[in-house]
Amino acid sequence: MTKRILIVDDHPLFRQALVMATNNVDADAQITQAGNLEAAVNAVSENSDFSLILLDLKIPGANGYSGVALIHSEAPDSPILVISSAEPAKAASEAKRFGAIGFISKDNDLGAIEIAIKDALDGKFNQSSSENNYSIDAEVDDMAQKVASLTPMQLRVLLGVLSGRLNKQIAYDLGISEATVKAHLTAIFKKLDVGNRTQAALAARALGIGS
Repeated sequence: MTKRILIVDDHPLFRQALVMATNNVDADAQITQAGNLEAAVNAVSENSDFSLILLDLKIPGANGYSGVALIHSEAPDSPILVISSAEPAKAASEAKRFGAIGFISKDNDLGAIEIAIKDALDGKFNQSSSENNYSIDAEVDDMAQKVASLTPMQLRVLLGVLSGRLNKQIAYDLGISEATVKAHLTAIFKKLDVGNRTQAALAARALGIGS
């Protein structure tokens, strides 16, 4: 069965390096490329059955771990391998809370990246010991789990709120009515166990927004 792989990175040269690494692992893989979060979300919205998604953590359009959360919500059955120059122990652990299966440092050589891709495709990706030793704030971790339970549209609305958008602006951005935004907010606040936008600030902390 042909593997379908989505590579998401805004740097063309590094994206090509990932294409090369993927082809070295599976020459028959069908590869889709995206240079920003919107293109990546469109790709998984059209076809949510990718065998693997290689995702740059700081892809344009994402803030903190919002890209991981949004893509996972759109394609929950597609494993996400985050690739970033961020500090591995912290980023790997936090990305996993929003659906990533693991983390590859951009400092790794091509051989190490190929091994990680192969392990991910074989379903045996193991987190590093440094990640396992990373301490997670219990309150933030609890909120992260709640955020991860949101539907794709609820997550989009929440991200709009956390970026400071008004209800009417969120409605315009998402192509829905303001009343629908309010209905989503009611459901979001219930799932997050908060009473208003201000109390939802912990969700921003969990998502790493603004950090």
